[in-house]
Amino acid sequence: PPVEKLTAREREILSFLAQGSNTHDIAQSLSISSFTVRNHIQNILNKLHVHSRLEAVTYALDHGLIPRN
Repeated sequence: PPVEKLTAREREILSFLAQGSNTHDIAQSLSISSFTVRNHIQNILNKLHVHSRLEAVTYALDHGLIPRN
């Protein structure tokens, strides 16, 4: 399943996305560049076969990749 292909960092970024964080906020929180965050997000979208950040978060919640709060 695509879920198993996500790295720990990608799962971490998914959690930030689920909290409503934007690229800049995620980059600052993780001390990485916005470019790197965008690359991780693009990898997440590709691996989960979705087209948007919202779809990725919905998929992650539905498949237990990130906790529902």
